[in-house]
Amino acid sequence: MVSLCSLYFVTKNGILIVEFINQLREKGVERSEAIIHGSVSRFLLILMTSLATSLGALPIALALGAGAKSRMSMGIVIVGGVLFSLIFTLYIIPAMYSVFSRKKKW
Repeated sequence: MVSLCSLYFVTKNGILIVEFINQLREKGVERSEAIIHGSVSRFLLILMTSLATSLGALPIALALGAGAKSRMSMGIVIVGGVLFSLIFTLYIIPAMYSVFSRKKKW
């Protein structure tokens, strides 16, 4: 089960990467080089936001505090979904961009 929070992160981070790659391609950078540079330059930003969100939901997932057992499953879904979206964003989005992007000269 993927939480809405993780879907938000995938779309937001995917838009960041794709937009930056498109800006590089408009400047005349080759497609594969733009994909690598765009992914590497946005890596730290995506990593920090995803880790901050997952670490913020970690007390819910670990069932810390009074009455937290009932919210434990929600915390596990949030942490797992955000970490899954991190992997998806960093590896799958650039790969899919390279498959579906046009090879025309910008």
